[in-house]
Amino acid sequence: MKVTQEKLPDSQIGLEIEITAEMSKNAYERVIQKYLRSANIPGFRKGKVPRQILVQRLGQSYIKAMALDDLINDCLEKAKEQEKINAIGQFELRTEFEELVKDFEPGKEMAFSAKVDVGPEGKVENYQGLVVKVEEAKYSPAQIDEFLEERRSQIGTLIPVEGRGAQLGDVAIIDFQGILTPETEGEEPKEVPGGKAEDYQTDLKAGQFIPGFIEGIVGMNPEETKEISVQFPSEYGESDLAGKPAVFTVTLKELKEKELPELDDDLAQEISEFETLAELREFLEKKFTKEKEEQTKQNKEKAILDELVTRLEVEIPETLIKNEVNQMLAQSAMELSQYGINVKELFSSDKLPEMQAQSRPEAIERLKRDLAIATVAKQESITVEEEEIAAESAKVMEQLKGKDVDPDRLRQVVTEDLLKEKTIKWLEENGTVELVPEGTLDTGSEIPQTTEVETEVEPEIPQPSETIVEVEAEQVAIGENSQEEEE
Repeated sequence: MKVTQEKLPDSQIGLEIEITAEMSKNAYERVIQKYLRSANIPGFRKGKVPRQILVQRLGQSYIKAMALDDLINDCLEKAKEQEKINAIGQFELRTEFEELVKDFEPGKEMAFSAKVDVGPEGKVENYQGLVVKVEEAKYSPAQIDEFLEERRSQIGTLIPVEGRGAQLGDVAIIDFQGILTPETEGEEPKEVPGGKAEDYQTDLKAGQFIPGFIEGIVGMNPEETKEISVQFPSEYGESDLAGKPAVFTVTLKELKEKELPELDDDLAQEISEFETLAELREFLEKKFTKEKEEQTKQNKEKAILDELVTRLEVEIPETLIKNEVNQMLAQSAMELSQYGINVKELFSSDKLPEMQAQSRPEAIERLKRDLAIATVAKQESITVEEEEIAAESAKVMEQLKGKDVDPDRLRQVVTEDLLKEKTIKWLEENGTVELVPEGTLDTGSEIPQTTEVETEVEPEIPQPSETIVEVEAEQVAIGENSQEEEE
């Protein structure tokens, strides 16, 4: 058997395989003998069917197809070993199988072509001496004050308001319905999707809803109905509403104000595990400082990786992209299922192709980052010691105690994370990282939007118990199934 390799685009290898006359004859004979031993044909005992009868009954083309299928698979496996091909996924014929069957003659030489994805070989140019700007996240004492005020507001007592209009800081219960303003004369008004509710309770706080909505409620009295004209922001997440003017009919049904608890030790005991306000403030200062330091570290990592990827030359095989997409979706499904979401309905067969398409760009970027890191690590002989892997794996296993963990996947993720951390540290030490104040760089991040009218996001509330174990389980694949199960 002679094998000729050809390098193809998109990290593929093409193979031209020449099969000897003896190999084609033996493959055909093996199929004949197999069916002679096992065929059940009326009028003949099993294993006693004449060869000519068997061929007539099964058909010459069928036998040739079976022989050719076995022969091609056997040759591809031998070629993979012989040529030491780092194949990813399955081989794909470049020659039409039907044409091969048609031309196949037992005892005669033949040839066929196939291709397969192989591990990509990345190349990173000028990665030493990277220069990047990074936003430095700094702790501010105002964070503690904001947090405490937010908690006071959340547990405050609501008291009905009488004798005055609505003010910022009040809690309003309203009915509202939004109508898009017709763009042309004679056009029928349309309701704002998601822009209707009854007995809706909301804090009258600047920044909630779309601009102008809360401001329009300020000054209203209970039982008063008012039309409030607004305009959806041009960058609004729902494209059908972005930049559109609308009118909301709002009825203020009830108005309440919050009686806030005193900012003292009693408050600290109610909202935390600490006995005094001073202890709570000390904890919050340490926690917020640590969070800001971690955010700065993440900013550095992102900036270095983003710059590194611009210097990467690589062709990523389709098989790797599909595998990465499936892994991302499987991880999302696992996380969503923990919140009681019906994953089977969300990831149904009719929705899955669209979700795969949406995940593809991110999958490619993730692969590029991983390949860029792996390329630099290989070039600079950066490695991870077995002791480091074992220690980090043990730490993660302790954090995930009681959960179903795939040990092989855990080891892979831990090894990749440690190698990435070491490589980024090397790049930082051999480059220049300029720290700049937060908000001074255009990070290109999108403003979070929602299809609902309200856009307020509940802030994350730190709890004292979180200082015991800082779990980073989101970076570890837990109990992942095989790719076949994911699909």
